[in-house]
Parts: sequence; structure tokens; C-alpha cells
Amino acid sequence: MRPGTEGETKGTGTVGPDNGFNAWKALQKATDKKRADIIADIVGHPKGAPSVEELDYMNPRLSDDAIRRHLATLQDVGVVQLLEFEPGERTGGFPYQFFELSTEARELFDRNGLFPEEAWMRQYQSVEKSPRIRDLEAMPRPSGGDE
Repeated sequence: MRPGTEGETKGTGTVGPDNGFNAWKALQKATDKKRADIIADIVGHPKGAPSVEELDYMNPRLSDDAIRRHLATLQDVGVVQLLEFEPGERTGGFPYQFFELSTEARELFDRNGLFPEEAWMRQYQSVEKSPRIRDLEAMPRPSGGDE
């Protein structure tokens, strides 16, 4: 039986239709090389919620448009979620949208030994950052969608 098909229980990989998360689809989309790199950077980010600008810095071979397309794909299957400052809370010259893993995706990845936080945090920290990226890493993030 394929993951995500009828008869599978919540504890084995797919969270049911009550919240729409399909583990099979999530894994299919998350294991694409470029999307996996983006997920690794989200996991490794000091606040767990980078902006597109930070992801662009960490993935120089991808354009910011390509990163946005990959993030949209990951959002569509519930792997990442958008965090966004409201218009009155935004700071000029700084991003107002950030991306974090959903709780369901983190649990799925943990059950399957994918994207271990400690390893990806070490990897992310080993990359030399520009002053702008260090400033972006330090800025506050909006409240998470899973709270």
C-alpha cells in the first residue's frame, strides 16, 4: 500500500484528511534536490524561518523567482508555511515574509530520519555570511502559524 492511501493510520506517516497533510505527497516534493536544499536551509536557519533573501544567499545557483516557486510547491503540500508581518509591523528595507517548516512536516521528517536539525544547523552556521545576511538572521520573525 502506498503511503497516504486508505487504511493507513496517523501514526504511520500520513496525517489524515482532517488537516489535509499528505505525507506521501510531502515526501515526493521535499526530496527534489533543489527543494531539499531549501528545506535544509530552513531547518538550519538560527530562527528556523528564513526570508527569500536569506535562502537566495544560501542557494546562489537558484534565482529568487525559482526559490519562490519551490517554496510555493512546498507550501501547496503543507511542508512549509508562510510567516508574514502585518503592514503596520513591517520595517522598511527588510523582508516581511519568512518560511518555516510546518509541524506536520517536522514530525514526518523526524519519523523518517530526514533533515536532522542539529546537523543542518551546524552546516548553516559554517557558511560565511555577509553583514546584510547576519542582520536578517537577527531580526525578529512573526508568530508561527502552528502556535
